[in-house]
Amino acid sequence: MTTSTPLKQFLTIPYDQLETLNLEAKQRVQNGMKDPDLKEYYVEYLKGENGIKAVTLCFADIEGRFHMLDYDKKYILKNNQNLTFDGSSIRGFSNVDDSDLRLEPDWGSFRWLPADIFGAGKVIMFANIKDQDGSPYHSDQRSILKAYVGQLKDKKNISTNVAVECEGFLLDGISAEQEFVSQTGFRLVSTGGYYNSLPKDRLKLFIDEFAEAQRAMGFENEKDHPEVAPSQFELNYRYCDAVTAADQLLLYKLLARQIAASSGMTASFLPKPIMGINGSGMHCNISLSQEGKNLFYGGEKGVLSPLAEDLIARILYSANDLCLVLNSSVNAYRRLDPNFEAPNQIKVSVTDRTSMIRIPLGNEDSSRIEVRSVGPDANPYMVFYTLLRTGLEGPHETPDDAKRPRTRFLPANIQDAMKHFKGSEIMNRFLGESTCGKYVARKRISANRCPKELGTQVKSGEILFHHEVTNQSIWSRY
Repeated sequence: MTTSTPLKQFLTIPYDQLETLNLEAKQRVQNGMKDPDLKEYYVEYLKGENGIKAVTLCFADIEGRFHMLDYDKKYILKNNQNLTFDGSSIRGFSNVDDSDLRLEPDWGSFRWLPADIFGAGKVIMFANIKDQDGSPYHSDQRSILKAYVGQLKDKKNISTNVAVECEGFLLDGISAEQEFVSQTGFRLVSTGGYYNSLPKDRLKLFIDEFAEAQRAMGFENEKDHPEVAPSQFELNYRYCDAVTAADQLLLYKLLARQIAASSGMTASFLPKPIMGINGSGMHCNISLSQEGKNLFYGGEKGVLSPLAEDLIARILYSANDLCLVLNSSVNAYRRLDPNFEAPNQIKVSVTDRTSMIRIPLGNEDSSRIEVRSVGPDANPYMVFYTLLRTGLEGPHETPDDAKRPRTRFLPANIQDAMKHFKGSEIMNRFLGESTCGKYVARKRISANRCPKELGTQVKSGEILFHHEVTNQSIWSRY
């Protein structure tokens, strides 16, 4: 017996309609729709949409690596209060003798997915991780950031505004990072430079497809272009609250990797995959607002408010303490090279791009600070949380500190950064001693696979054992 009716009729939505749906989803949260109302809205949608087969729940581990699992739609509708997973299988989470953790869907993060990238009939949500007793899991950086952003809003009516400029490289071949050999290095797909790529160049075609998917996901695109180094890219999009900005950064990298892999390439977010050319950064543009008013605006063009200046001073004062969070891998310290516009100086500047913090030219709407010393492989939830909390609550410079020479530099390698982080009172207080201990342990294991002196050649260890490179088969060789 034959039939002309397709056996599979799962939901596929055109890109223009996806953009409308996902922008409306973002707007519900921005308008202050409460979590119970968001849950009710999307549960009713899922019940009524027969074309949805699965809900993808995603989260990040302590290092910021992205994890996903699909739940059958019918199952998640019945059991969304009791979704468990094995935390001991996630590096840096719970122990094997105390492994069960819970996933709590964040219904405000609900998004519709491009079917050509994720498959038909799927939607996605981020999840907060709960301990066995239902309390927020102490090492879940998303929960910590979400709680802190909520406190700022509830107690002070302050909203966070974050936009990232995340650079990456497009490499030839699938799984280029997993197959890296230091003697031969990576193969680039384009020799073009800043803003310079032919319309049908492999890099430009990738950027175009990436931008289309990003737009459909409701990122509110602004511009996209090849970056300074050959085969390097950057796609910029509108600012949003800190939690959504961190979610979008993880989706940004996921989209890039899948689109690249579909064309036989690898999108890499290693900070410095190739010596002799610019590395990749994740510049974090931050401001605060209150009832729609930009609290960083100082009253005239290019002038910041006292609040913004104070926030900068506190971040710079604790720069060494923060460095391991902002530059979280062995490879990240290759990028902090002033010969390639890398921001390794602990200072603020309007023009000098080797400064840790830059003050972009802005107006009443766009006044902000740009923290440039962040690698694209850092955990965005931990980055935004520590920058915001340090900037608002961190220690001040004392008169004795003011007598010190003003040119200070960030640590030159991950071992020195770990020493600063371990001895930091504010990092232990903000993140908790347990989380700090777990985080340093993960970094030490990776660092021990590599020589302390970085040298002039990218080593296999700093790539193959990098936390974002999916090399589960070699984890046991640590």
